[in-house]
Amino acid sequence: MKKLLLLLFCAHLALAQSQKLTLENVVLLAQNQSIASKQAATLRKTNYWKYRTFMADFKPQLSLDGSLPSFTRSFVQVTQPDGTVAFQQVSNNNSILSLGLSQNIPLTGGAVYVQQQLQRFDNFLNNTTLYNGVPFEVGLSQPLFRFNQMKWDRQTEPLRYAESTQQYIEALEKVALDATGLYFDLLVAQVNLQIAETNRVNNDTLHKIALHKLDLGKISQNDLLQLQLSVLNAEKDLASAQQTAEVASLKLRSYLNAQDHDPSRPQAFELAIPTQLTPFIVDIKQALHEAFTNRSAATGFRRQVLEADRDLDKAKKENGLNATLDATFGLSNRGLQPRDIYVRPQDREFVEVRFTLPIMTWGRAQARTETARANQQLTVQTVEQAKRTFEQEIYTQVTLLDMLRKQVKLTADADQIAQRRYQIAQDRFKLSDLSVTDLGIATQDKDRARRDAILALRDYWQAYYTLRLLTLYDFETNQKIHYN
Repeated sequence: MKKLLLLLFCAHLALAQSQKLTLENVVLLAQNQSIASKQAATLRKTNYWKYRTFMADFKPQLSLDGSLPSFTRSFVQVTQPDGTVAFQQVSNNNSILSLGLSQNIPLTGGAVYVQQQLQRFDNFLNNTTLYNGVPFEVGLSQPLFRFNQMKWDRQTEPLRYAESTQQYIEALEKVALDATGLYFDLLVAQVNLQIAETNRVNNDTLHKIALHKLDLGKISQNDLLQLQLSVLNAEKDLASAQQTAEVASLKLRSYLNAQDHDPSRPQAFELAIPTQLTPFIVDIKQALHEAFTNRSAATGFRRQVLEADRDLDKAKKENGLNATLDATFGLSNRGLQPRDIYVRPQDREFVEVRFTLPIMTWGRAQARTETARANQQLTVQTVEQAKRTFEQEIYTQVTLLDMLRKQVKLTADADQIAQRRYQIAQDRFKLSDLSVTDLGIATQDKDRARRDAILALRDYWQAYYTLRLLTLYDFETNQKIHYN
């Protein structure tokens, strides 16, 4: 953690002063201040509070309900004993206050509650007041033979939350991968710009030497024209490289959400070439194990199978006998004063069983069950195919990383050889021992070798961060990737 804070501080300091950045600096900046990283943090917070809401549903809930006041003044229709209708004037207040404590029962899908209730009735026409209340009542509402949503939620929701936590880590690793791509886009552009500037200077120098050789009769007019064309092409390549580097710099700055002291004159990034590769071995079995342990996709596989089993269970149970048991036991009383309610209260009982039994559905129940069963089988098959694709992706990335590490060394060696060969060719041309055509070939080989070396580094580092993204494991330090 201290190392991370130190690197982050150094990255900000470097950005503020001279704009000199390494790949590690850019990755840290992107993961801490880019819009993409902030969106990932916000989504993580949202998922955290969703899970907290889910967990709270299984804790005791204390609530105070009521209607206070509940005043009515009107004429109401009242049927008389002889069947006639009379319109009676009423003016009253019928207020109710109830304090209840409830608890869901995930194992059975029911709920138990305890409550206390007080009711006051004021008749303003004859100036009387009555009280009615329930000093104590305990009740149970229990579904019978029905689908238990709470039991399944207790299995799927923790997986969903774990999945969202892993998705946050993946999002930051994806930010690192995207930042690496933009870093190398700019680095390649800067290398091309350096090549173009060097070629312009060298071609201009060689053209001046060729003019002197032409006077001495040591070079043909055709070779001189070829060198003049090389000078013009170098000028054109330089202008194109400058524009490409500027665009790449703006893209990287935008992604990093970097702020300049003077927006009208943004400082240019100066990127270091990340040639230092830490040697480490990636075991394919370990990579597969870490991927299936850490990745959100692996957690999602388990959740999807559970949800398919849940839907099948729901289709089976909701197509048969559905019943609900409601039972309460308590005490109740009435009186002229609130305290009268607690004096010798009477028993209060209520039991009810409501049920629905489908008798004739014309095959609808079976069709729903078989549809859910087919979907469950399809989900299992889809997950199995996704697992195999996942494994293949990990295997490919591990072998690719090892191959690209070798490519980096080979292209670096080729770059050094090409640079030395060009220097020798340039010296030979100055001594009139090499043709313009051979010099041009040496120049092209030099430029191609330098670009290939940078592109090999880009491919390696992108493969490196892709493997981190696929496994959420740091094979350099041999530890799982975590972010606070």
